[in-house]
Amino acid sequence: MTSLDIARYKEVVGHYVTGVVVIGAQTGDGPVGFTCQTFGSLSLDPMLVSFAARSESWSWPRVRTVETVGISILSSEQEALARVFGTSGIDKFEDVDWSPGPSGSPLLKGALAHLEGTVVAVSTHGDHDIVVVGVEYAISHPGTPLIYYRGGFGFLD
Repeated sequence: MTSLDIARYKEVVGHYVTGVVVIGAQTGDGPVGFTCQTFGSLSLDPMLVSFAARSESWSWPRVRTVETVGISILSSEQEALARVFGTSGIDKFEDVDWSPGPSGSPLLKGALAHLEGTVVAVSTHGDHDIVVVGVEYAISHPGTPLIYYRGGFGFLD
């Protein structure tokens, strides 16, 4: 067996296609958010989703200070937004069209779907926090998803 390094590991797991979401929250300092591709449905009863956030990122510690988060599932037309929300240390909501969800979380306009809910659990594993959210609001819109595969964005035909 050969030794496994981080570069090889990333190359192999990069073969798994994922959707792309923006996790957002309304804080006392305004909206904050970040791009995330480790997201999925966790349970139907109760309705739970989960996502993974880099523990030491710029945005996640700010999002973590609030109880409610919004999740925008990005459409194939939103690659530029995914890149903006993947950048550290900037005002990601500047010039971004969004509206508050029922509980006030920022939801990006033009997204394929939106969810909003309460953070019910956070646990740290390696360099990421796994976050479980109890879903209280969900709506979908027509369109095609933005996907992430082998280190790049794409879309389904």
